[in-house]
Amino acid sequence: MQQRIYTQLVLRQQKPSQEKDPEELSWKDKPLHGLSLAERIVSATMTTSFCLILLFLNGIMLFTLRNKCMFRETSRYILLYNLLLGDTLQLVVSQLMYCLNSFRITLTYSVCSVLVLLTNLFSRISPLVLVTMSLERYVAVCHPLRHASIMTRGNTVRAMLGMWIGCFIIVLIQNLLILMFPFEQLESLQMTQPCHYIALFLQPFSEIYHNTYAGLVFFVAGLANISSYAGIVIAARSAATDKVSARKAKSTLLLHLVQLSLSLLSVIYSNILIILSTLLYWVTFNQIQIFLFVCFFLLPRSLCSLVYGLRD
Repeated sequence: MQQRIYTQLVLRQQKPSQEKDPEELSWKDKPLHGLSLAERIVSATMTTSFCLILLFLNGIMLFTLRNKCMFRETSRYILLYNLLLGDTLQLVVSQLMYCLNSFRITLTYSVCSVLVLLTNLFSRISPLVLVTMSLERYVAVCHPLRHASIMTRGNTVRAMLGMWIGCFIIVLIQNLLILMFPFEQLESLQMTQPCHYIALFLQPFSEIYHNTYAGLVFFVAGLANISSYAGIVIAARSAATDKVSARKAKSTLLLHLVQLSLSLLSVIYSNILIILSTLLYWVTFNQIQIFLFVCFFLLPRSLCSLVYGLRD
């Protein structure tokens, strides 16, 4: 019964309807009505320019990490390379989807599903890499004699490969759930709203699957990060512990916690928009939406380059 009602709601969106007042639109449709063409061009230009600057910085870091033999053989920098790679690819796909939505370009369900798959893949790899980096710092400070045998290049590469494959399988399963929807009942496979992962929640189970996985990952990641930080703080009180190394490790873990929090905010970005759309006038809503996109999607992808680049 629930599935039939959900399907009818999606089918109803495909039918032509009378022009609505902008204030009656959902948050997913407001970007198509809220800003003038000039305002959309300005916002797209500003965010794209900022994105290009971040891509340039990330590109320098990625080139440096691959160009130096020491970085290629050190587990810490192998992890950093994977984190930067995921963040850089996430920047590209997120900015592409933002520009498509800004200029009212709708896609087919198949093309949108590919973009959403890539976005989810690149965004979900980051918290897993952050957890591994936190554990690596914990082993380096609390078990320095075992660090070399545990965090070998081979073990690190295998762990990263397993994470990429695991995330791809999980995201692929979510996208395959879309195939359960009766697309033959639609008048057209062209979407009537901007491409967004929520627009592909054509089955109730898709949203449950997404929210459950996101909540589980960030709970485990946060717990691992906080536990590693607590372990390093306790170890720092020991006379046998390298105080400088412990202090740097604590700073690194705090950075990882900030990145993890920002990643969580990007996951619940749509939920925040839904709340704001009911409270704000549509012009103000669109302006705030641009600000939140920069804060939740662009800025977090620059933290690694700025912090690690200046420090190391």
